[in-house]
Amino acid sequence: MRYAGIVVAGGSARRLSGVDKPALSVGGKPLLARAIHALDGAERVVVVGPRRPGFDVVWTREPVPGTGPVAALAAGLAFVPGDVEAVVLLAGDLPGVRRSTVDRLLAALGDGDGAVLVDAAGIRQWLLGAWRLTALKAALPEQVENASLRRVLGGLAVTEVPAERGEADDIDTPEDLERHR
Repeated sequence: MRYAGIVVAGGSARRLSGVDKPALSVGGKPLLARAIHALDGAERVVVVGPRRPGFDVVWTREPVPGTGPVAALAAGLAFVPGDVEAVVLLAGDLPGVRRSTVDRLLAALGDGDGAVLVDAAGIRQWLLGAWRLTALKAALPEQVENASLRRVLGGLAVTEVPAERGEADDIDTPEDLERHR
């Protein structure tokens, strides 16, 4: 299946004192590099966030930075080729995301609108999913700033994909970072 990737990498990291989370290294590799590597089979990878050196991707920002993942998704979609079937949406702070994660999400799409990873607690991880391009575009509200990703995508036909150990983890706190280092 032909797909593009969008990595949301522009959050404020308030619980980590504003550090550039995607630049944090886990296992000797920046978190952003892990997300980009997981999207290795994508036609195009778009990173929504501040430009960081060393990555061969398309860079963009939301019209108003810091207005949330729906605004970031909309900004990224502007650079997705119109002839791909799907878009894989990833956060930029996922230490356990792999190419096999992306492959499983794409395989789970079936006839549905999207597939999201579900963590061990049964919670859908909205920034770890694969979506049909047409469904994503149709779901976007007119007002994307500060919109809830769960509300925007939650009404679509979603397949839940159980996460493998550590796969749905993200880095939000100093304790999260320590646990993964």
